Amino acid sequence: MGVKYTEEKKKASIKYLREKTDSIQIRVQKGTKERWKDAAAARGQSLNQFIVETVEAEIERADE
Repeated sequence: MGVKYTEEKKKASIKYLREKTDSIQIRVQKGTKERWKDAAAARGQSLNQFIVETVEAEIERADE
């Protein structure tokens, strides 16, 4: 059977997220999220991965 998600694993995940990641919330017009999700899926990416890579690419382009 599958691995159980124990309370210890939950605590470890929360600790990792708190210590190693930042969280950003953005607001967009209705329909934008679905367009972005579709674009990400077409590239085989998660929405988060698509947004991060797109922003990083833009920063690199602007720095050149």
